[in-house]
Amino acid sequence: MGAPVNVAELWRGPILESLHQGHAVIADSSGDLVAVWGNAGMVMLPRSACKMLQALPLVESGAAARFGLGDRQLALACASHQGAPVHAGAVRAWLGHIGRRVDDLICGPQAPRDTHDLAALARSGVQAGRHHNNCSGKHAGFLTLERHLGGGAGYGATDHPVQRAVRAAFEDMTGTESPGHAIDGCSAPNFATTLAGLARAMAQMAAPERLSKEQGATRGAAAAKLVGAMMAHPELVAGEGRACTGLTRALAGAGVVKTGAEGVFTAILPKRGLGVALKVTDGATRAAECAMAAILVRLGAAAETHPEVACRLRAEQRNWDGLPVGRLVPAEAFWQGGAAI
Repeated sequence: MGAPVNVAELWRGPILESLHQGHAVIADSSGDLVAVWGNAGMVMLPRSACKMLQALPLVESGAAARFGLGDRQLALACASHQGAPVHAGAVRAWLGHIGRRVDDLICGPQAPRDTHDLAALARSGVQAGRHHNNCSGKHAGFLTLERHLGGGAGYGATDHPVQRAVRAAFEDMTGTESPGHAIDGCSAPNFATTLAGLARAMAQMAAPERLSKEQGATRGAAAAKLVGAMMAHPELVAGEGRACTGLTRALAGAGVVKTGAEGVFTAILPKRGLGVALKVTDGATRAAECAMAAILVRLGAAAETHPEVACRLRAEQRNWDGLPVGRLVPAEAFWQGGAAI
């Protein structure tokens, strides 16, 4: 199949210092591939870029409605947040609401990403807990689903009702039987798929009316609720200064983007009925952010001059003395001068 293509270049002065390669797919809601760079059929782990798919059973099962979850909780269910007080506090309150404790989360403790939040936590004499973990919202969703479906402790096991429901939804949306799984950083299973399958799933999330016709009104309504919650609360999906939050704001209601570890990114564009999935082969987040910004601009979904786009499309590199010494930019073969897709 297709070899990876050059997606991002790091220049230091006039010298090309580093080169990032990857694969990317844009799909429409009918399942057709609109654009492909590299190998659409590569098998990959979506990591956190598929959290909105993992959250589908939370909504379509009736669990979210039963426990009165609103947009803020649904956004957190899809989040890779940075453990700020607004994130960790909301997760703790959510757990209390469903009668569960922080220790019931199987994701490990993780320090807040922001140094100011970390310092404030240290001054308070409180250690970072499982609710500070960037995946704690997803796990609060899993625990809510467990309260609804049953199955008891051990909700991370692949044979638990929670993960059986997640896998079924994931395979329905990707249109591909998962060839296997690995354990994510948060101890939950992460089901593999093809890059094209992941893009098709995002395109289905972008077209809930079509999804309702093909997979039922409940599935379509669940997709619409999750995407709407992410658009309404981008600050909960990641946090200030983060690409998911910034690029979603730049889309201005036209869609959402979601990062995953090891250079994975997805986008859901409801106004176009499109889904995007990309994977940078060396796992570099900086390259994935640059490549996603380039795709959004070429699709006409985001303005090249928007500050949240511009700082990732052409990321200035500064040394310790604050001097500009280089730039990270999309590779020209991938960018093609910003030509419309």
